[in-house]
Amino acid sequence: MGTSTAPVLGTRALNRATLARQLLLDRAGLPVLDAVAHLGGLQAQEPQEPFVGLWSRLSAFDPAALGDLLTGREVVRTHLMRRTVHLVTADDALAWRGRHTAMLRQRVLGTYRRELAGVDLDELAAAGRAVMADGEPRTMTELARAVAERWPDPGPRPLGEMLIAALVPMAQLPPRGLWRTRAGVRNVTLSSWLGREADPPDGDGSDPVGQALVRRYLAAFGPAASADLRAWCGLAGLPAAVAAVRGELVAFRDERGRELLDLPDAPRPDPDTPAPVRFLPAFDNAILGYHDRGRIIDDAHRGLSVAGERVVLVDGRVAATWTVGKDDTVTVTPLYGFSRTDRTAVAAEGEALAAFLSDGGTHDIRITEAPH
Repeated sequence: MGTSTAPVLGTRALNRATLARQLLLDRAGLPVLDAVAHLGGLQAQEPQEPFVGLWSRLSAFDPAALGDLLTGREVVRTHLMRRTVHLVTADDALAWRGRHTAMLRQRVLGTYRRELAGVDLDELAAAGRAVMADGEPRTMTELARAVAERWPDPGPRPLGEMLIAALVPMAQLPPRGLWRTRAGVRNVTLSSWLGREADPPDGDGSDPVGQALVRRYLAAFGPAASADLRAWCGLAGLPAAVAAVRGELVAFRDERGRELLDLPDAPRPDPDTPAPVRFLPAFDNAILGYHDRGRIIDDAHRGLSVAGERVVLVDGRVAATWTVGKDDTVTVTPLYGFSRTDRTAVAAEGEALAAFLSDGGTHDIRITEAPH
């Protein structure tokens, strides 16, 4: 189907499709592992944020279930999409990591190219693997210091980030990432933690992993443009994968004429489907997983999504930010005036969130005045 003849999906239709795919239209009864897999992982550099993301998406979510998956090595915290720490299933970590390696290298070099000039990255990777071969957990600084005698000039930060985030597939060990737990980052190799090496990059150019990423992305984020896919994973080299699976897909246009691709049987709810209030954590992929975020956040507020602000969805769109204080009170700051109905719904969902965050200890919520 040519782009010019493809049906047009308005912003509200795209919004409802995103909410449905992201499990934000109705809380799902999925097991936690299945939800993490469906979502293609959750961005997780702030260790507690995935718990809120899953609470907002799953009925009767128990934080201990996610903790058990982490300690049981069924989900793992690792650098992956966009060179950020993601919480992904063990299977996805092993299947996807090799496809992301070149991007991870380039992104670290984008920050430390001058410091790492003259460093043979293959030699550095081999040295890092040799240090980690004993299976002992290490911080980034400890690993960098272990190889610094061979490369004294770059300094520990560039060496450590290149090793941890790019050259040697790593897992961040529990207790980091467990519910209401503070713990520093300790790394072991992904292969030692999960019991096998990450899948090697495909050698014949067919890119089955790239094709799988296209399908998985559309299942969780579609309908979407190729630029949106690239914004989610950080991989530039997926046009061939998109072309390879195009025959399986259906095409739409957005109101600006961009081509949007989708899985034919994926949910695309009626644009008038009611959308409940939802509280999202910092850096939630429901927002960051797109290049064009207009389906869920106004351009005027786009900066909130990259500033680490937690946001509230009202009628499916970002309408407020929220914080939680030391007394577990949830404070909501509207971006514009709420109707009485919306204010009541935000208060009810905020009270439920406060109870969740405090393990039932408080139901306190405060909604501030909207800016004039």
